Amino acid sequence: MAAVIGIPIVWTVVLAFQRVRLATLRRSGLFGEFTLSNFDRVLHTPGFAETLWTTLLYSLGGTFGSIVIGVVAALVVRRPFRGRTLVRASMLLPYVAPVVAVAFVWQVMLDPQLGIVNDWGQRFLGWDAPIPFLSQDSTALWTVIAFEAWRYFPFAFLFLLARLQAVPVDLEEAARVDGATPTQRFRHILLPQLMPVIVLLAVLRFIMTFNKFDDVYLLTGGSAGTEVVSVRVYQFLTARTDVGAAAAQAVVLAVVLIAFVAIYLRFFTARREA
Repeated sequence: MAAVIGIPIVWTVVLAFQRVRLATLRRSGLFGEFTLSNFDRVLHTPGFAETLWTTLLYSLGGTFGSIVIGVVAALVVRRPFRGRTLVRASMLLPYVAPVVAVAFVWQVMLDPQLGIVNDWGQRFLGWDAPIPFLSQDSTALWTVIAFEAWRYFPFAFLFLLARLQAVPVDLEEAARVDGATPTQRFRHILLPQLMPVIVLLAVLRFIMTFNKFDDVYLLTGGSAGTEVVSVRVYQFLTARTDVGAAAAQAVVLAVVLIAFVAIYLRFFTARREA
């Protein structure tokens, strides 16, 4: 644990307080010249607030979408039917497939000239012109959020399905005898049973999505208003070869994430105690 997690974290924090570039990285040590200039440069670089807001919106949208789709999918395959095993297995494909492959499929599907989405939109939905989903500011972020929700809903699906299968059948049977509608049964019986799992999923997915890099970078490269903080860290590291600033950006990302999770957990704990 110390070698895999502890040392990299400590080394990242140390680099965040030093003026280190890629060319001087090998000569840097634990007790170099410490400075706060990296944090000042990161916080005052144009676009920092917009990037942070984009990351928050992306994380909340992707988390919410994956959980909602996971709930619907778990309800669909909860009861036995012919071919249920095959349907369950197919729902795991977005999560287990290589991210490079699925990102490429989405790029082809959404291509303005060759994509099937624009073809069907113009043919059946009356679109006047192709929509560049991944290169237009008004659609790129929402498309990336949709990809995030679709790709990771199987993660929520597995947790929720396991909890649904543990709900006593007698509770629903009694509610059905009393005349409760399917919506009422879900709201008053199933949803309270699922809430602890949903809260856990919300925390886990928010943390994972807040740090997500590969999905956004493969789809848009961070352009068209989709630059999240992790992509910004990568740009500091590669385009500017500024290791210290990249490490400082990563530390800021971690602090913001810890603050959001702490506020969420405090709010949820207060509501449960009330």
